[in-house]
Amino acid sequence: MMIPPNDARSPPIAAAGKQTKLHPDILKLGLVSFLTDLSSEMIFSVFAVFFTTIAGASAALLGLIEGLADFSASALNYLAGWLSDRSGKRKSFTIAGYGFSTLAKILLLVSNSIIGLSLFRVIERLGKGFRGPPRDAWLSSVADEKTRGYSFGVHKALDKSGAVLGPLAAYGLLRWLGESAGTYRTLFWVAFVPAVLGVAMLALIKEPPGVRHERESLGQNWQLLSPGFKRFLIPAGIFSLAYFSLGFLLLKAHATGFSVTDIVLLYALFNALCVMAAPLVGKLGDRVGRRRIIVMGYALYGLINLGLMFASSQWELIALFACYGVFYAIDESQNRAFIADIEPERRATAVGVYNFVTGVLYLPASLAAGALWALAPNLAFGLAALLSGLAIAAFVTLR
Repeated sequence: MMIPPNDARSPPIAAAGKQTKLHPDILKLGLVSFLTDLSSEMIFSVFAVFFTTIAGASAALLGLIEGLADFSASALNYLAGWLSDRSGKRKSFTIAGYGFSTLAKILLLVSNSIIGLSLFRVIERLGKGFRGPPRDAWLSSVADEKTRGYSFGVHKALDKSGAVLGPLAAYGLLRWLGESAGTYRTLFWVAFVPAVLGVAMLALIKEPPGVRHERESLGQNWQLLSPGFKRFLIPAGIFSLAYFSLGFLLLKAHATGFSVTDIVLLYALFNALCVMAAPLVGKLGDRVGRRRIIVMGYALYGLINLGLMFASSQWELIALFACYGVFYAIDESQNRAFIADIEPERRATAVGVYNFVTGVLYLPASLAAGALWALAPNLAFGLAALLSGLAIAAFVTLR
């Protein structure tokens, strides 16, 4: 397979000894993300199993809720990006998104019903969608162009560090208090605290100056986005149809013999590998070009799903979860850095459009995975592997 040449807008990393230091805001925003993920991942590491085994929901309903959650995470992306670029402001929209996600967690404190859990999962993701574009545009504006991939990688590493400690904290509570409804309620209360601290810290960060595009309507804004970015949406959309919820991997682990407590440790392993890989793949993208890194991410995801079709032992699942952490590091950091390369003027809007398009497609992806899972889980993994290959072909063709 021919790999696309390096992106002209992705220069090699600076020579040793001449690298630009990371901007302080990258580390500060990373700490905010760390606290938020510490809170969220304490909950998400147990959510799929809790939802289906304790609350009594079906795997099909889990697929629906996860798809709706992914859709809600993208529903406000375009609007948030457009508003941020239109006003030139990043901080106020970022705070609004983090704050909304924090408030949504109150639902877990007052209700553990299927309806309450479903509403929490969907509403909490609305906040994530609203904060993403302005925050990523904020990161793009302060990151040096020569180390942009590394900057996004460091932010993602800090972000996912919370996702390592969150499942470990959940594991500790489950081991200490036992797997019961009361333990889960305690876990939800503990998870609420770092979310509040993250919002408080974000309020203390000084907002960078921004460029206003105040006379652009949503339609004009779309027309002015770069052709290269619009072409990128095609392979990204195809790949999104393959990208079903991680909850199905957790169910696969449960079916392979892992207990709920052990699954929390698997989730922590996935996040730990993401933390270690994110800065490294960021540096690699700065050096060889982010186009190659994106193709590598698509290929790795396809191979993981092929592996899931045949995995039958616990050690195989452990290896696949580790690989999934590396893939996630690529997908969650380098796509945003690539968008910043090909859309320098309206980055918040571009990230918003990307998140909206991919998020809309996550819904049918999770619905299809839920339906295929009811027939045979391997059908879901096989479809994901096939679509990953099609996404690579589209990306190479439309380079």
